[in-house]
Amino acid sequence: MPRVHVCEVGPRDGLQNARHLMSTEAKKAWISALAAAGLREIEVGSFVPPKLIPAMADTAEVVRHSLQIQGLKVVALAPNLKGFQRALEAGAHKVTFPVSASRAHSESNVRMTPEQMVEEVRKCARLGGAQIEGAVSTAFGCTMQGVVPEDEVVRIAASLAEFCDAVALADTVGYANPAQVKRLFRLVRSQIGSKLEGAHFHNTRGLGLANALAAYEEGVRNFDSSMGGLGGCPFAPGASGNVITEDLVFMFESMGVSTGIDLEKLFQARKILTEAIPEEPVYGHTPLAGLPKGFRAAA
Repeated sequence: MPRVHVCEVGPRDGLQNARHLMSTEAKKAWISALAAAGLREIEVGSFVPPKLIPAMADTAEVVRHSLQIQGLKVVALAPNLKGFQRALEAGAHKVTFPVSASRAHSESNVRMTPEQMVEEVRKCARLGGAQIEGAVSTAFGCTMQGVVPEDEVVRIAASLAEFCDAVALADTVGYANPAQVKRLFRLVRSQIGSKLEGAHFHNTRGLGLANALAAYEEGVRNFDSSMGGLGGCPFAPGASGNVITEDLVFMFESMGVSTGIDLEKLFQARKILTEAIPEEPVYGHTPLAGLPKGFRAAA
């Protein structure tokens, strides 16, 4: 049976751009419920300066809680060497680094050029201590810069593949379309092979699921998504809404592609989210419409 792997990024990407703060205890309960639903990899927070993103001030505590959940790969984001060291101290299994293909976004997001950011990740890789993923952000376009040349995306991905355990392509601002997704994943894979593992899409313009399906058809089997479609980069104007976990799981399961995730339990985890930050808008066709009569999960 075909399978895909879903990494829930709501506790990090989802909450970093939310207008309302979720309490630490609610985060812990939410992450535990997500794991109980079958998520085996969760990006639980980021090690960034709290003054820049207050929602991530408790990431170390959230990581320590998540490490107690059996079978869960605990992921954190780091923007630099200092953040990576903090992630190691907390015990994160995997650390994701955002390396923007857009110079304008890179300087706004991490205060470094793309080339400087690649070298920063290289320093971290030399230290070791955790799995490292290099995520090429704004790979499909940028609200600051506009068009991002595909050869620049390939160049950065190839540089990261030299020392990262895995590379992902991220549509940070929701510019991608399925044809572009197919072309760029095929192009990057021709250069770095199996090191290209993941896809991170936003649903800003309603093409999130279509792009995920296009990536799947190009051989991608690892997808990021966020419960309720929460998310966005605070340093990229117009970067709203990740691919919705509930809809992504339903799409694959209804296709006969197993995610290992129980949709009913996923809906229960959604209740924890909506009760913790009730003022925050959440999205998702599947949880609102319910599962179709006769629906049977792939597994």
